[in-house]
Amino acid sequence: IVVNADKVVLTGKKWNDKIYYSHSSYYGGLKEITAKEMMEKFPTRMVEKAVKGMLPKTKLGADMYRKLYVYAGQEHKHIAQKPETMEV
Repeated sequence: IVVNADKVVLTGKKWNDKIYYSHSSYYGGLKEITAKEMMEKFPTRMVEKAVKGMLPKTKLGADMYRKLYVYAGQEHKHIAQKPETMEV
């Protein structure tokens, strides 16, 4: 469980220079979005993409990714699992 994903900090000019790409599979369907725009529209997706890129590209990595829960704020619905705070 990752909380406070909306408080991610990037150094330097990465807010404007880091670009995320996605393609719709149609001709000319390449879409670009900067880190700043992604944080405004989808605050959790930046953390999800970063973690997914670090996982192995196998079935095990896909299973690990399915267990990842990212929340923009402090509130989450996993109180029953008794999550512990980790200092980074």
